[in-house]
Amino acid sequence: MFLILAAVTIGKSQNPDPSFSAEDLKIFGELMRGLDSIPAGPLGKTTIAVGEFFLGTPYVASTLESEGQERLVVNLRGLDCTTFVENVVVIARMKYEGHGDWETYLKNLELIRYREGRLLGYPSRLHYFTDWIRDNEGKGLVRDITREIGGVAVVKELNFMGTHPERYPALGTKSHLEQVRAIEANLSAMPLFVLPTEEVVRREELLRDGDIIALATDIKGLDVTHTGIALTGTDGRIHLLHASTDGAVTITEEPLSDYLKKISRNAGLIVVRPLEPGR
Repeated sequence: MFLILAAVTIGKSQNPDPSFSAEDLKIFGELMRGLDSIPAGPLGKTTIAVGEFFLGTPYVASTLESEGQERLVVNLRGLDCTTFVENVVVIARMKYEGHGDWETYLKNLELIRYREGRLLGYPSRLHYFTDWIRDNEGKGLVRDITREIGGVAVVKELNFMGTHPERYPALGTKSHLEQVRAIEANLSAMPLFVLPTEEVVRREELLRDGDIIALATDIKGLDVTHTGIALTGTDGRIHLLHASTDGAVTITEEPLSDYLKKISRNAGLIVVRPLEPGR
């Protein structure tokens, strides 16, 4: 289902060629060969295996921002929190389905990163993570489980990009800014569910390895400040596998519920479960 959807929605691209290096190709090849030794199993288990391959990969902020026309950026040499999650989800699904070629990877990276799976300029990128969640839920790739595990409804206006266009060079183009503001208005009208920080420790048993964890924030205009992957540690508790701003892809030493206490202005979690192909 996943690859068929990619083929249907992507079609023949009229966009600039993807941006990547020879080193990215090398890393991709090493990863796919490494996954050959991992037996087939649940998608969550495969997701963790892919995420752990990237342990130690440097954290690099704003890896998708490039000069000129929007293009599909591949950077496996340095990851931010969102590109880490995107790459892990895409490659885990490929492994689960038995695919390992570069072209399939590029198609599915575009599918997960852009609205309706189509790169149609800067505004088509899913900049807000709650937008990313909803769009990929519509594609059948993930499911937001926050409400069913105790999340509460939050009313919030999302307008950070539209009110801070100077931080985003592409928003210097008037049409881009207008489109982003229209997207923000639509997002602000949709229900948002967040599992409050104080409830995380009590609901921890409902999380699974491979779940996508998004850290909701009370910062005005923003929905999420960080993302990662849930992983059960040797202590039996849920930890966070993530591209950390401390410098690299790592696993939190403390359980997730304790880690959240260190995050300024954290409002809780949004939990998203990747779906096995065909479900």
